[in-house]
Amino acid sequence: AECVSGCVCPEGLFDDGRGGCVEEKDCPCSHNNEWYSPGQKITVDCNTCTCQKGFWSCTEELCYGTCTIYGSGHYITFDGKFYDFDGDCEYVATQDFCGDKNSSGSFSIITENVPCGTTGVTCSKAIKMFLGKTELKLENKDYKEIQRDIGDDVQYWNRTVGLYLVIEASNGVMLIWDKKTTVFIKLTPDYKGKVCGLCGNFDDKSNNDFTTRNGLQETNALKFGNSWKQSSMCPDVTEEIKPCDVKPHRKSWAEKECNIILSEVFKICHSKVDPVPFFDACVHDACSCDSGGDCECFCSAVAAYAQECTKAQACVFWRTPDIC
Repeated sequence: AECVSGCVCPEGLFDDGRGGCVEEKDCPCSHNNEWYSPGQKITVDCNTCTCQKGFWSCTEELCYGTCTIYGSGHYITFDGKFYDFDGDCEYVATQDFCGDKNSSGSFSIITENVPCGTTGVTCSKAIKMFLGKTELKLENKDYKEIQRDIGDDVQYWNRTVGLYLVIEASNGVMLIWDKKTTVFIKLTPDYKGKVCGLCGNFDDKSNNDFTTRNGLQETNALKFGNSWKQSSMCPDVTEEIKPCDVKPHRKSWAEKECNIILSEVFKICHSKVDPVPFFDACVHDACSCDSGGDCECFCSAVAAYAQECTKAQACVFWRTPDIC
């Protein structure tokens, strides 16, 4: 755009972006605003990428999809769409009973949402997992198994990893629960495009995740969420709750506490995972849980960001004796 004096690289050499001139084989690669030398490897989801001549060469494994439900009504679908939905009912989180093939599903996961605090927001209190003829109910930090008469035999295993209870089934479904208000649902790539519910359809496109129970595309999160309720007796959600407006005296405390997500503590993650939606969700939760769950709501919100950071290879040690 303007004429400035300076120098360019001699013929046959390339500008390496750092002020030097290098041969093509020595060109670095860039990822998340960081430079990597040729031959360096990074992990992206379940694939390994190697820097070659300035370009990334990646393996093409199909990865597990993850849906996250946490805090007071925050959802991140398998395809990475963020939205909020506060409904007081049981809802289909995800299932493979979709469309016309209604008879041939192998699993269904239901989240039971109840009010947490006095502002009207809801949290996931219990999870029901239907695997063939086995029903697992997770609540009160424990789970119990109920056998039903119909359905196939689907094997499953459970184990505890740190804070989490992990249930893994032979049909490629995994559920990770923090025994409070956070649940991660992981599915093998075989389910791509074959699931439906609040977690979306897992087809690698986030713009069609709001598909209602009767297969229509919706733009409004409330109408979409209402379509997945299990009982017609539950009232529909008609308006989005803004707890910081309802409890303005909590707002400054909430913003101060949640600022840890935007602070130096998480600096290595900021370029990898956008902190803003997680900060907003944290402020929302810290304003809303005002009946004894203050810290738990705040901690769950920060933990959700920390979990996404870990997935993006940015491990952050943020818990201290004073924080969570």
